[in-house]
Amino acid sequence: MAYIQGNLALDPKKSRKQPPKVKYKETTKVVYRAKSLPVREKLLYLFTVLLVVFLAGIIVYRVTAIYQMNTDILDLQRKIRQVQAENSALKQEVEKLQSPDRLKEEAKRLGLKPQDDKQVGLVTPPPKGKAASTVDKNAKVAYNP
Repeated sequence: MAYIQGNLALDPKKSRKQPPKVKYKETTKVVYRAKSLPVREKLLYLFTVLLVVFLAGIIVYRVTAIYQMNTDILDLQRKIRQVQAENSALKQEVEKLQSPDRLKEEAKRLGLKPQDDKQVGLVTPPPKGKAASTVDKNAKVAYNP
């Protein structure tokens, strides 16, 4: 034999060893295949799924309709509050314009004077027998309720 100290490649014991042979055992496995569903049962499942999908669609449609109605209600409530605020402001303006002090100031600005007793005349309807032409058209008459 040759020099073998430190060199494993030349080791005669290892080079002669062969790997153990693996034995395979062949077995057969029986696979059972499930029977398919009958046609009626398949149709029943199909119609059940279609019914569930249809009902889900109806529910989604109703929920969206309710949501739309809620947004419309909120919009109308907002408009109502806006109109109520505008009405309140207009009522305050009417009260301000109808105040007696403001009316007196406006009358003075237009050059009107307070009514005297001499300026007031009572107009009575003419008797049925007299003609309407007897009333003096040039007379100034004021209405004082």
